[in-house]
Amino acid sequence: MKEIRVNELTDNLFEAISKEWMLVTAGTKEKFNTMTANWGGTGFLWNRPVAFIFIRPERYTFDFIEQNDYLTLSFLGEEHKEVHKICGSKSGRDMDKVKATGLSPLFTENGSITFEQARLTFECKKLYADLIKPENFIDKSITDRWYGESHGDFHKMYVVEIVNVLRG
Repeated sequence: MKEIRVNELTDNLFEAISKEWMLVTAGTKEKFNTMTANWGGTGFLWNRPVAFIFIRPERYTFDFIEQNDYLTLSFLGEEHKEVHKICGSKSGRDMDKVKATGLSPLFTENGSITFEQARLTFECKKLYADLIKPENFIDKSITDRWYGESHGDFHKMYVVEIVNVLRG
C-alpha cells in the first residue's frame, strides 16, 4: 500500500461510504475485529481532517474501538460486496471473519489493521465520542425508523482524525 496525503484524495466519499461500504476495524495484531458500516462521513474539524462513524454498543467491534486509540476505515471496492455482507451480518464473537472472507490483514506502524484487498484505507485516531441521545433529535421520525423496538440501542458517534491515507 502506498501512503498518500489526504488532500490528494479524489474519491467521491459520499458514494464510497453509502454504496461501496467500508470495514471498520480495531484491535491489536493479536486480537481484532472488523465490521461493515455505511453510516459516516468525512470533513475538516478542529483544524484536522476527520471522519465520523456510528457504532452500536452491542456490536462486537464496539469493545475493540473503545479499548484502542486507533481504528481503520477500509474501502474494498464494489467487487467485494460478499465480504461486506459477511462482516455486516455475522459476529466476530461467533466466527473468524478473516478466515470466512479470505481477507489478508496488514498492520500499520501504529498497530492498526487494514487488509491487502483494500483499495483505500483511512488510519484514524479517536478524538471524540458520544452516545446518540433520543432527546436531541429534532426530526423524531428518525428515532422511530432507526431506533424502534426491533432495531437495538442508539449508536455511539466517534469523530476520528485521519492520520494516514493508504492507497492499495
